[in-house]
Amino acid sequence: MTGRGSIRHNNRSFSAANVDRSRSEQNVTFCNEDLKKVYHELFDEALAAYNAKKKKTRDKIPDYYEHIRQSKQEKLFHEAIFQIGNLTDCGCGSPGGERAAAALKEFAESFQERNPHLRVFNMVLHMDEATPHLHVDFVPVATEQSRGLSTRVSMKQALKQQGFEGLGRKQTEWKAWMEREKESLTEIAQAHEFEIISLGGGRPHMELPEYRAAAQRLEAIQEQVTAAEQEIA
Repeated sequence: MTGRGSIRHNNRSFSAANVDRSRSEQNVTFCNEDLKKVYHELFDEALAAYNAKKKKTRDKIPDYYEHIRQSKQEKLFHEAIFQIGNLTDCGCGSPGGERAAAALKEFAESFQERNPHLRVFNMVLHMDEATPHLHVDFVPVATEQSRGLSTRVSMKQALKQQGFEGLGRKQTEWKAWMEREKESLTEIAQAHEFEIISLGGGRPHMELPEYRAAAQRLEAIQEQVTAAEQEIA
């Protein structure tokens, strides 16, 4: 699913086949800001200072949003998905699902405080699919940088400034950060009386936040099919 398609789906301006529209009003939107406006807020001052140092027009960056959009090194934003339990023990509408939703709400409300260099612009708790899950979309903001803009987009540097060091492919900054987020969600979930926490598949250990690539591929395919059906109609 493309970045824009992901945001549209998260905010239900587009619904995939696995969405129960009758329960969409139960979804919780913590924030939903325009990404371009967020870029102006975050980077305009640093961009102006950067361009002021460049004598040649070709070396200036006219639009930082477009600059990152076309970049091969960085993305405009990143998304993380967090879920507790599975359809068996935490299905939407069940007591377990309600407790899972309450834990995810608490986790969501403390996310930005835990992550000062990950600027959240879109955060939605979905209650209209199989199980409650939280979508968090954010821009990684690195400050006091010597290369490029003094405040710029960089996942690696943003996480490094939050204390997460990469140790090669097996232990990247993202993985180290996600482990910390797992621990935070685990503590909150246990406070909501979850004794055994799992994420489907019969796994004997906890793996709370996870993209679940297969599910994401399925959702993307469902969106493409629905879009195609709309075009035909």
